[in-house]
Amino acid sequence: MASEAVIPRADRRLHRARQATLLSLAAGVWASVLLPAVGLTREPDPGRVALGAVGILAFVIAQTVVLYAAVTPWLDPRWRRRAQLGLAGVAVLTVPLVGPVAAGSWPTWAWLGAALIGMAPLLVRLRAALALAAGVLLVAVAVAWWTGGSVGRHLAVTGGIGIAVAVVNGFQIWFWDLLVEARQGQAAQARLAAAEERLRFARDVHDVLGHSLTVIALKAELAARLAPVDPERAGREAAEVQRLAASALTEVRETVHGYRAVDLDEQLAAVVGVLRSCGVRCTVPPPPVDLPQPVATELAAVLREAGTNVLRHSRADWCRIRIDREDDVARMTVANDGAADRGPDAHSHGLRGLADRLAAAGGELRVRREDAVFILEATVPVPS
Repeated sequence: MASEAVIPRADRRLHRARQATLLSLAAGVWASVLLPAVGLTREPDPGRVALGAVGILAFVIAQTVVLYAAVTPWLDPRWRRRAQLGLAGVAVLTVPLVGPVAAGSWPTWAWLGAALIGMAPLLVRLRAALALAAGVLLVAVAVAWWTGGSVGRHLAVTGGIGIAVAVVNGFQIWFWDLLVEARQGQAAQARLAAAEERLRFARDVHDVLGHSLTVIALKAELAARLAPVDPERAGREAAEVQRLAASALTEVRETVHGYRAVDLDEQLAAVVGVLRSCGVRCTVPPPPVDLPQPVATELAAVLREAGTNVLRHSRADWCRIRIDREDDVARMTVANDGAADRGPDAHSHGLRGLADRLAAAGGELRVRREDAVFILEATVPVPS
């Protein structure tokens, strides 16, 4: 049975895998559902033909809903249960509606029974699926006895075809679950890495501030006690507190600067890896090797935001990332073909924040659209 864990709807590769799985399941199941139509062509009674057509159509609709729910992990579980209950109710109704169709000449209902057994892996676990198959086989025997058909023929169609379809569907659902779990594992790994980095930064800040704040607290307490009896010494202690606070602030700024300084090549490789894993083709010429660290840090921030925009705001099929140095200016250009979709504009919070950051460093951020291509260009001055 398909996993019920929630996954992002915007995951392009998983979305395509879901579509392929849904089409494959539909082709396998509907092949056995279309065969009851043969019984409609062999039934001489127009009333039975009409009732049988209604029953088969209702069964196909209920099947379609269950198939959709089986490979839609973000669907509310309550809707999934309702779809399964709806199919069960329709299956019961098909016995009196479809069972008498072409009685004795074609096992019309037996093909619906085969479809039910084939869908068992999509509905319930293994033990329940076996119980469901046994129940459907009993119903097939009862329909054969009631309509005067061949019990062996009904069992062969319902059991043989149904089990074959169930095996194929079970494999596809198992493979789909593996895909879902793999994508969930990747997302969890990314969240864990971010959490570990936050913890590392928190430990660094604690190590930097812990000692300084302890000394500041003791000095401030001493100054408060000395103020009534020795104002001159209290003033010196207060000045020392001020010096310690300024020193601690400098250390924190240095720690944050070191935290934010990243390797541009590593950041480029990380962004390209994420984009390619999501099905976006990337073209990336080698960047210059002589960029100063402050310039590389600013471009890395732009690169992170640009990569996030490609994944979050578009359905791009390709992305080009180019970093050049022209004398005293470093330039980064990120282009993708996702401008036709809902995407960021020049007034989005992320781009506005980057523009302010680059402006503070003497740089500039520009965005534009050329037909279906979204282009982001960032320039940062290189100190001579």
